[in-house]
Amino acid sequence: MDKDILVAGGGIGGLAAAYALAHKGAQVTLLEQSSEFGEVGAGIQLGPNVVRILEAWGLGEALRGVAAFPECLRVRNAMNGAVLGELPMGQAMVQRYGASYVTIARADMHGLLLDAVRRQGKVHLRLSSEVSRVDQDEQTVRVQTLTQNFHAPMLVGADGVWSRLRKEVVDDGAPRVTGHLAFRALVPQADLPEKLRSKVVTAWLGRDFHVVQYPVRRGEWLNVVAIVHGHVYGDPKHWDHSANAAELRTRLAGATKALRDLVHAIPNWRLWALSDRPPMRSASEHARGRIALLGDAAHPMRPYLAQGAGMAIEDADTLARVLDANPDDVPAALQSYANLRWQRNARVQARAIRNGEIFHLRGPMQVGRDLSLRLLGEKLLDVPWLYRGA
Repeated sequence: MDKDILVAGGGIGGLAAAYALAHKGAQVTLLEQSSEFGEVGAGIQLGPNVVRILEAWGLGEALRGVAAFPECLRVRNAMNGAVLGELPMGQAMVQRYGASYVTIARADMHGLLLDAVRRQGKVHLRLSSEVSRVDQDEQTVRVQTLTQNFHAPMLVGADGVWSRLRKEVVDDGAPRVTGHLAFRALVPQADLPEKLRSKVVTAWLGRDFHVVQYPVRRGEWLNVVAIVHGHVYGDPKHWDHSANAAELRTRLAGATKALRDLVHAIPNWRLWALSDRPPMRSASEHARGRIALLGDAAHPMRPYLAQGAGMAIEDADTLARVLDANPDDVPAALQSYANLRWQRNARVQARAIRNGEIFHLRGPMQVGRDLSLRLLGEKLLDVPWLYRGA
């Protein structure tokens, strides 16, 4: 594929797109609005559907150098500590789906992709390049930043949940505020009492809250995220603050002692207000003409299926493959990309919303959920349609 391609956004999705496109032979210019590359957040989970792609891109060794490979997913009742169900991971995932289940610090995933892009030599990285205007015609997309103008046969919008470029494809307003808040923390396991250290993914299901913990950085650090109901004041687009640890401790005061001990052992948290969009309704939300949306710009989702970064990487892989197969007709290739991706992304979005409702159940519905997990835990926790890939 001998194309010049513009990518807007230097997060995980944008870097994945740049790498995948360059891997197929394209010359890519990546525009990042910030003055330096970086990634906020704590940890992410990558199912075998995503790890297979990274390995096919030649990034398996780099992934193994920074990630953790948990042996199982364990679901527990956050109020009494009871184990409700387990899903084997580790070698069981490799045997079933052909790749591992990986947990990784978001900054490490971002750094892995950035290093890969830099080594590739076909991606021009432009910092301090916020897109201010976009125009397209039958042959070209023209992009204007504050300091420079660019043009190319196509543009990939990978500029996140608050995407500036989304309105060039589907002008449907701002994302919706979910009413959920995420307290996130990363802590060295050596700083925790031994009984609080963990090598597995644990999901604690509470009343109007849940907590997920898992190892990252070769198992040396623990990522913890607590999701609670609530709202913040001010513009949620810019809401990322140091959290008051006492507030989270108060919200989880009724939880089992093991979970409270973990929360009390972590002094520093970051707080995010979560936003998303309804599940995609058609391919028209993914591409129009010579502009394609990717990742959160197209399908921001709640984190309750742990597939936000995964779907962005899947998008990038599909986009590179369809353009490589049909390099001479960009609009047709982007329409093919949209047709291939929108239904899968919509299904993941919908399942994530449903999971959040299940995680936070109360009363008789919570009792029924717990009983179902005890009886059918592995079957309910496995997601074959997802992990087998698109």
